[in-house]
Amino acid sequence: MFQSLQKRLQNRLVDRRTQKNRLVTKDGHCNIEVGNIEYHRRFILLVDFWTTVVEIRWRYVIFNYVITFTGTWFGFALIWYWIGKSNGDLLHQNPPMNHTPCVRNVYGLTTAFLYSLETQTTIGYGSRYITGVCPSSVALLIIQTLMGTILNCFMCSIILAKMALPKKRAKSITFSETAVVCLKNGSLCLLIRVANLRKTLLIGSQIYGKLLKTIVTSDGETVILDQTNINFVVDAGKDNLFFVCPLTLYHVIDNTSPFFELAMDTLHQQEFELVVFLDGVAESTSASCQVRTSYIPREIKWGYSFLPVISRTKEGKYCVDFSNFAKIVPVTTPHCAQCFHNEKAHNHRHTKTGIDNPAFEVIDIHDPMDFTKM
Repeated sequence: MFQSLQKRLQNRLVDRRTQKNRLVTKDGHCNIEVGNIEYHRRFILLVDFWTTVVEIRWRYVIFNYVITFTGTWFGFALIWYWIGKSNGDLLHQNPPMNHTPCVRNVYGLTTAFLYSLETQTTIGYGSRYITGVCPSSVALLIIQTLMGTILNCFMCSIILAKMALPKKRAKSITFSETAVVCLKNGSLCLLIRVANLRKTLLIGSQIYGKLLKTIVTSDGETVILDQTNINFVVDAGKDNLFFVCPLTLYHVIDNTSPFFELAMDTLHQQEFELVVFLDGVAESTSASCQVRTSYIPREIKWGYSFLPVISRTKEGKYCVDFSNFAKIVPVTTPHCAQCFHNEKAHNHRHTKTGIDNPAFEVIDIHDPMDFTKM
């Protein structure tokens, strides 16, 4: 039991260390920190105020929502309280019996707060209402009503915009936790599986990848996060995918591939990150969205293949079994890409053509073909 807990703790520490070293996490978030920005440049985010507010987290949106409305209610309550005090409407001022207040039944700070809330939210006054004897109270009523309308529109727009963000649609797109390397259609390929958990399609879906690694150029310059394009395709192509069921994406490892130098026993010794992107337009909202994930060498399994997930029922319906979505099985796979291509080229060079005559026997051709005959 102790060894099991120790192993789990070690795996947990390895996972945390891996997450810190990633540029893109498994759920698509970019693990990057921007520092040493000049003080005046930080206000650039406030210039695009709407985008800044929409992109903040929900906890801050809700906190700002509560603080904004509660603060404006209390702020206007202080002004209503000051107007009532200036007119002698408060109880501790002992107004006469025939005194007409600016606002009926506003005789303290609590009642002023209730009147401010009722004014800004337009829920009806009841026993508290404006009398019209004070011009300042009429002007304040107009100002608070206009400001309340603006705040309502702004805060509701923020909430609706956050609920309709394309990244929420991206949550229903899932990638396999691991990638595999195996033979497909006579070629050595890197395979990744992706699925759409909704029945609504992503229109115009495109898939592509970026290989991120640190390299040293011929000039001795160290380039961190050097990017190399990785082409992924399905059997029908790489653009405008018919994304109605889980798809298996593959990248052919040939002599033009960045993975051509890899081998089964050296794969996990490499340091790189494969970032996979899926772009598309949501069919229901027409909003563009992008789904991202990444794979590091320890998440790429050499010599494995994915289990099939699509079957057909007796009634003729197509069924997707997501229990097999991420399951892999070992398959016969070449040890390395170079070995596979060298062996393939060797077999191609020694392909037998013509007549097999191992004993070098003389063969009589009784009916020779006349190539000059028209």
